[in-house]
Amino acid sequence: MTRRSTAKARQHDAAPPAPTIPKVPPAQVLPRLAALKTAPIAQLKQQWRELFGKEPPPFSRSYITSRLAYRIQELAYGGLKPETRARLEALGEHLDGGNVVLRRIRADSRPLPGTRLIREHDGVQHVVTVRADDFEYEGRPYRSLSAIARHITGTRWNGWAFFGLRQPGGGA
Repeated sequence: MTRRSTAKARQHDAAPPAPTIPKVPPAQVLPRLAALKTAPIAQLKQQWRELFGKEPPPFSRSYITSRLAYRIQELAYGGLKPETRARLEALGEHLDGGNVVLRRIRADSRPLPGTRLIREHDGVQHVVTVRADDFEYEGRPYRSLSAIARHITGTRWNGWAFFGLRQPGGGA
């Protein structure tokens, strides 16, 4: 094999070059953010490809516009400092031991241990303390908020809705 063909083979085997992400001039930030609200979804997806260098996720318009808005500002003004990112990662590891699934559950649905939920019902204030694996009400452990709501009201309730953590009927 000649030198030329060896070099050509190496180029062929190499991964495709990373896409170049354009810088956003600070003067363009506000007009671009305003334009996101009225842009058609096809244009938003094209901006995603340009600003992230990959295909957009199949998520809602509001998700895509909020991430694009953040990315535009990040490219104009800079993102988080490496020290800040490292600190946030360390805090996350400390809270959940590195378990990403636990991190998502805790962040998305369950209040952190130590949180006090307060609800007034029939003129009486009820206080529930969130613990690591259960809930405490009147000094007793309960496995669910629904059990506490049933104890308080005498009827079946969605505990998350009763304590205002979720809209009645299943909405967030």
